[in-house]
Amino acid sequence: MEFSSSSPNTIRVVSTFASPFEGSPDQNDSSNSSSSRKPLSLWPGMYHSPVTNALWETRSKIFERLLDPPLDAPPQSELLKKTPAESRTSILYNFSTDYILREQYRDPWNEVRIGKLLEDLDALAGTISVKHCSDVDSMTRPLYLVTASVDKMVLKKPISVDTDLKMVGAVIWVGFSSIEIQLDVIQPSSGSSDPSESVALTANFIFVARDYKTGKAAPVNRLCPETEAEKLLYEAAEARNNIRKRKRGEDKREIENGGVNRLEELLAEGRIFCDMPALADRDTILLRDTRLENSLICQPQQRNIHGRIFGGFLMLRAFELAFSTAYAFAGLMPSFLEVDHVNFLRPVDVGDFLRFKSCVLYTEHENTDQPLINVEVVAHVTRPEQRSSEVSNRFYFTFTVRPEAKATNSQFRIRKVVPATEEEARRVLERVDADHLQSINYTCK
Repeated sequence: MEFSSSSPNTIRVVSTFASPFEGSPDQNDSSNSSSSRKPLSLWPGMYHSPVTNALWETRSKIFERLLDPPLDAPPQSELLKKTPAESRTSILYNFSTDYILREQYRDPWNEVRIGKLLEDLDALAGTISVKHCSDVDSMTRPLYLVTASVDKMVLKKPISVDTDLKMVGAVIWVGFSSIEIQLDVIQPSSGSSDPSESVALTANFIFVARDYKTGKAAPVNRLCPETEAEKLLYEAAEARNNIRKRKRGEDKREIENGGVNRLEELLAEGRIFCDMPALADRDTILLRDTRLENSLICQPQQRNIHGRIFGGFLMLRAFELAFSTAYAFAGLMPSFLEVDHVNFLRPVDVGDFLRFKSCVLYTEHENTDQPLINVEVVAHVTRPEQRSSEVSNRFYFTFTVRPEAKATNSQFRIRKVVPATEEEARRVLERVDADHLQSINYTCK
């Protein structure tokens, strides 16, 4: 059956997106476009922000083989030495003049939508890692680069959607197969000429390289910092990496050798709630009573250039659930402060049934001007046919409530959150210790 579009009551709909390979040789040559064009399954999804799309287009030009790698080609035979300047990349958001772009990033409070910015940060970090890992030999097998974790992300000031914004980043450290990338989001402060006051957000991403054919860890090009600032960043990142390695072996021993008392202290109040709820502290709430959850089926429009679900999209969804969790908990609009840590434990595929589960893990209200709400979001890939569910991602966010919001409610207070089970208590202790370690680490940076 054919449909006619000539009727005056029929509205013709056309795609608002260009081909991700627009301008490539196979697109320009109509004689071979149908035979040599990349299959649709290898195109990146079309859900993503204009900045992410622009970054992926740049990445495909730098390292287009990632889309269709010659798996039988030999791996890179000799590692190159590269400087941070060779991977440095920046993105400019012309919010002041581009009203359509501005509307795509605006949140209800006329600030930049943080979840969309997380998506762009991940895309920029990925492009930078590709720049660093690419070689000059088109006959070698490319590397598969994936986000392993977000080590730290700190919002230093609110980001306006009416003022131009710049995002810049570079590789600051490499290990055998891992790469650390530091990103800064810059927005000039009115009336200030101090460059440090223009930095609105900083983030550190860890990427790892895998061999496309074997899936095993693959060595990456070496890094040669040149300036004094680059050398200091390298040394700080090296120290953080050593601490991470040491910490992995210490966590379990700490619980076994003295952490039991801390577990018992945490569980004591929770037991009162469970056993004698009428006598429980009214300023305290059980961790399980702060939970929220949502779920989705991962769609082709959300995939990256590798055909997997884009990590930036997962961070966006996790952030918006975390924001809602903090909002429902505090009773006032929360203000984002930090991404404490994100772990990408396994890839997420198109068609996966993904469940995001959030809770307020703990609160800190010693500083009454800036109480802290620490939210955990765990993403589970669920397979009903197999009756299985496994964790794909863990996200940790910190929020506060701004003084102007608190001023509207004289009864405002942040409750203390307590665990009811040993598993919950262990998760709280692990994050409290990790946050304390990170704060010392980054303060010394």
